Amino acid sequence: MLDAKTIESIADELVEAGRSRTPVPLLHSRYEGMDVEDSYAVQKLWASRLQAQGRRVAGRKIGLTSKAMQAATGITEPDYGVIFDDMVLGNGSVLEWKRYTHPRVEVELAFRLGKDLQGRALSGRDTSVFDVLDATDYVVPALEILDSRIEMQGRTIVDTIADNAAMGAMVVGGRPVRPHDVDLRWVSALLYRNQEIEETGVAAGVLNHPATGVAWLADKLAQHGQSLTAGDLVLAGSFTRPAWVYEGDTVYADYGPMGTVTCRFV
Repeated sequence: MLDAKTIESIADELVEAGRSRTPVPLLHSRYEGMDVEDSYAVQKLWASRLQAQGRRVAGRKIGLTSKAMQAATGITEPDYGVIFDDMVLGNGSVLEWKRYTHPRVEVELAFRLGKDLQGRALSGRDTSVFDVLDATDYVVPALEILDSRIEMQGRTIVDTIADNAAMGAMVVGGRPVRPHDVDLRWVSALLYRNQEIEETGVAAGVLNHPATGVAWLADKLAQHGQSLTAGDLVLAGSFTRPAWVYEGDTVYADYGPMGTVTCRFV
C-alpha cells in the first residue's frame, strides 16, 4: 500500500495532467507494489480535488465489462470511475477534439436510477440484476468518449483505475425506455464514423446483461463505503471495442428501436 503523501502527490499530478492535456508516465512502473486499492484511493482524492473546484458528481461509469473491451486493453477485470455533470452532453453535441487526449468512442447503455442502490457491504446481501432493474427509472443509449491523463501504451488495471477509468465525456440520446419494457440483453447498436461502419455489438456482451455491471458497481462501491443514489446516471460498460476518432470526424450510433446518438469532433 502506498502512503498518504504519495497518493496525494499522484492525485495532484493527474489534476495537472487533465489541465495541461499532457499524459503522465505509467504509474505501475513508477510505484512498485501499487495495487488496485491504492488506485481507487488516488481516484477518490483526484475527484475530490475537482469537486473542490466546483464540479458536481452526476454518476458513475463502469469499464472493462465486456470481452470486447478486455481483449482491446489486455485487462480482465472491471473498474469504475466518476462522471461529473459537465461530462454529460446532449445528442448532436460538437466536441473540441483537442480537449481530449487520444479520444476514442464506445457504445453503451446508461441507467438513470430512481432509487438508492446500496451494495453488499452496506446492505448485507449481494446486489442482483433484479435490484438494479427495480431501482432504475429508465435506460438510454449513450456514447462514451474515452480520455487519458496517463500514457496509453502498457497500461495495467492500476493505471486505468487511477485515471478515472479513462472517462472523458458521454453523449446521451436516442429513446429512453423503462427497464422492463425491453429485453436489455438484446439491445444492439451499429457504430459509424464518417458514414462508415466501425463496430457492431449486443448489450449482452456486458456480463451477459448490462444491469449485471451496475450490480457489480453497487457492491464494489460499498466496499469503499460509497453507494449509488437516486438520480445517478450509470454507464454500464461498452459492448463494442473502442473506435479512434480524429479532428473533423462525425460519430453516429444506431440503436434500432431505441433511436440514435451522434456527435462531431472539431
